[in-house]
Amino acid sequence: MAGIHELRPGQKRKPPKRVGRGPGSGHGKTSTRGTKGQKARSGGAKGPGFEGGQMPLQRRLPRRGFNNARFHKEYATVNVADLNVFEPGSEVTPELLLERRLVRKQLDGIKILGDGELDRALTVRAHAFSQTARAKIEAAGGKAEVI
Repeated sequence: MAGIHELRPGQKRKPPKRVGRGPGSGHGKTSTRGTKGQKARSGGAKGPGFEGGQMPLQRRLPRRGFNNARFHKEYATVNVADLNVFEPGSEVTPELLLERRLVRKQLDGIKILGDGELDRALTVRAHAFSQTARAKIEAAGGKAEVI
């Protein structure tokens, strides 16, 4: 087996072409860009979709279809494992979650997700619950109430 001191590169690497380094280099003056024209200018050619100033196809076609973005609700999320900071038997509300810094902003509401384990019975009031979160809260002897 060859030692580490006998290793050699697997193939030759070609050095990059150095353009614009004077007439003696063979790649001076126009720097392999040819003379005049759009591609010879700094900034180069226009990108894909450019049609020489004609209105590009993607802008000529009408926008179609339904987009749900304006109706989408964005919830602040809390995992059930994070609820173990509350005393057993207490009622957990969005205001309490904000006060304890478990959520920073209420956004469109608060959703409880089912990551982790809950080891105490709590009454949790939130805007939405995942199925696993609801099951874990009820399995711990608590209640999940939708506001």
